[in-house]
Amino acid sequence: MAMSFRSAARLAWPALILGALAACSSVPLDDRVPVEDKAAKAPAPPASAPSPGTALLRSRARWVAVDWNDLPGWDSDRTSELWPALMRSCEKPPFEWARLCSDARKSGASLAGDAAVRTWLQQRLSPYRVESLEGATDGLATGYFEPLVEARRTAQGPFRVPLYMTPADLATRKPWWTRQQLDTQAGVQAQLKGHELAFVADPLDALILQIQGSGRLQITEADGTRKLVRAAFAGHNDQPYKSVGKWLIEQGELKPEQASWPAIKAWARMNPKRVNELLWSNPRVVFFKEEPIPDPAAGPRGAQGVPLSPGRSIAVDAQSVPYGTPVWLDTTEPLSNTPLRRVVLAQDTGTAITGAVRADYFWGWGEQAEQQAGRMKQPLRMWVLWPRS
Repeated sequence: MAMSFRSAARLAWPALILGALAACSSVPLDDRVPVEDKAAKAPAPPASAPSPGTALLRSRARWVAVDWNDLPGWDSDRTSELWPALMRSCEKPPFEWARLCSDARKSGASLAGDAAVRTWLQQRLSPYRVESLEGATDGLATGYFEPLVEARRTAQGPFRVPLYMTPADLATRKPWWTRQQLDTQAGVQAQLKGHELAFVADPLDALILQIQGSGRLQITEADGTRKLVRAAFAGHNDQPYKSVGKWLIEQGELKPEQASWPAIKAWARMNPKRVNELLWSNPRVVFFKEEPIPDPAAGPRGAQGVPLSPGRSIAVDAQSVPYGTPVWLDTTEPLSNTPLRRVVLAQDTGTAITGAVRADYFWGWGEQAEQQAGRMKQPLRMWVLWPRS
């Protein structure tokens, strides 16, 4: 399986802050190996719309058939925004979606507007409420994003924090050197000489790229030209991940309720002499490879193997919801009661994304996406939209 954006490094974004979910990224934010879908093949859908109350079982979830009017806000979504994400999922359709994806490719040109797409979905899919095997319908929505960082190809001015490609002996030395050893020992640094992919100005920018496992670099080349590339996950030093947010809490520098990525960055600005101490509390180092970004409007590839769509892709527990499945979300905007209700595609996973009613919402890239993802820890209900046979 090709390594994906989420599978490379991170779990849910709040776990970076508190180090709490799944032992705080404990398969760390830096070690998001895709969760293998060990469930049997998803149950075949009924030949027609199921009767309300009909249940389908998966390994970690129960789906209960409902009426379309049970989906809160269904008629108010800008449903047509789903179509690009659906077409990306159809590049690698699950078995149950092959026929529908063929239909979608034929229908796409004729579907104009939200109402037309909504009708298309209702005619071909049936909604099921997602519950735990014990019947719980409430869960958790978090958020994640792709960092966007200014970089230089060569060390210059403030841009002196290297992002490294994989060292030659990474496969033969396990574990490889720690972050502190890399920063302080000349012999270790010599092993990475010539392996610098790019340089960033802030060591916390380098850290967030490693935590997320991938990111966009706006690189200025040595000749002054600029280009947008992706720093994609290429490996790590096989050291354990430790949450810097948890370290600050243990040091008494932040209270758990105060811990957020903006708060961590603010602490670093106020305590410049302790930044290395903060960074070295996490011994894991991630290495990158450079990849082009042919479509700037598309995100990195998720665990399904297709590019993510901002605001229309989520990470799920694949043993509860199969990749490529449309999901109706009923949650709220970060730190508010403002409803966030929309149809999205299950296209990714993560080590901390476990359980039936659980979603990690992909906000996109850039500063606003970072802020929204870092603040999102909201109540959630969700419904899957499953094909009729």
